[in-house]
Amino acid sequence: MRANIAIATFLATSLSFVSKAFAAPDPNFHIYLAFGQSNMEGNGPIESQDRTVDKRFKMLATVSGCNNRQAGNWYDATPPLANCNGKLGPVDYFGRTLVKKLPQEIRIGAVVVAVAGCDIQLFEKDKYRSYQQPDWMRGIVQQYGGNPYGRLIEMAKKAQQEGIIKGILLHQGETNTGQQDWPNRVKGIYENILNDLGLKAEDVPLLAGEVVSSAVGGQCGSHNAVIQRLPSVIKTAHVISSQGLQHQGDGLHFTSAAYRTFGERYAEEMLKILGDVQVVGKTTTTTTVKTTTTKPVQPTNPSNCWSLALGYPCCVGNDVIFVDESGEWGVENNNWCGIVKAPACWATALGYDCCSTNVCRTVYYEDNDGKWDVENGQWCGITSANKLC
Repeated sequence: MRANIAIATFLATSLSFVSKAFAAPDPNFHIYLAFGQSNMEGNGPIESQDRTVDKRFKMLATVSGCNNRQAGNWYDATPPLANCNGKLGPVDYFGRTLVKKLPQEIRIGAVVVAVAGCDIQLFEKDKYRSYQQPDWMRGIVQQYGGNPYGRLIEMAKKAQQEGIIKGILLHQGETNTGQQDWPNRVKGIYENILNDLGLKAEDVPLLAGEVVSSAVGGQCGSHNAVIQRLPSVIKTAHVISSQGLQHQGDGLHFTSAAYRTFGERYAEEMLKILGDVQVVGKTTTTTTVKTTTTKPVQPTNPSNCWSLALGYPCCVGNDVIFVDESGEWGVENNNWCGIVKAPACWATALGYDCCSTNVCRTVYYEDNDGKWDVENGQWCGITSANKLC
């Protein structure tokens, strides 16, 4: 009996330690990933107004050594955000605008990886090794361990331990000016990011900025016609206009004032996408759904998604609205959907749910009980029904 009490005490203490040491992500901490070349790296001179920032806007250092920062640690988001070669860029005032306009409980985090002058190939995880880097670029790439895409994913996973990824920002294209396959290559990178991080496109839009416009003397302005095709290739892509934004005289890089405006434009588009942002844990929302008056009937051809036989999809969520002899029903997109019962959940005995199976799972922690991921701001147990990312 004493041994059993000791074991129980040890397990309770261990679980308490795990809960404290590995706190669930804060759903009110919105994370944005950003990648690209020099304009995303930031090329605008940093002025006095740029050196202070609201502490609700944080950046996760993706390289070590800049301003005594260490990769993988959070800091106030003062420029440079990308690497030691960067200056002021669009993400600076993207984040500042969001914290200014969102509820005070919402914090913003940025994870920026960018390499001046790089071809889109440098972010293609199956092709970056064959990219012929000019000598001057090698030092920048090495700041990211030789693999900028890999560093972006590595740091994004660290960020997911603290908050929720809400969007991906892109500014790249000057080096690929006129290449008609650029949108499809961007699509491949975007999909790789989503898959590698267990994200869904509908939850994480892509915001891509135009290059310096030909109307103001941009050297690569013709590429804007290619960038504008992104939403036809990626349904969740949004193009941010560079109209009227001035350059520094080189036809390539925006002025500091233009970067500030550009960042605000990115933010305004993101705010439109987000809509009415609610603070999780602070505000309760009521959703009205339309229900059918026809009661579902017994399925004649049950399968894993048993409700398909009745002409209804299976639910993504698990909120039970109605129960009959067929099973449990929910409502999504104003339509009935069948709830597929999950396999036995080993985590229940520990006070946790098991992870849903609608997305691939990332193992953030593993102990003697099993493997753990995070869902809706809480730990969840990974079962054999889950696909790992």
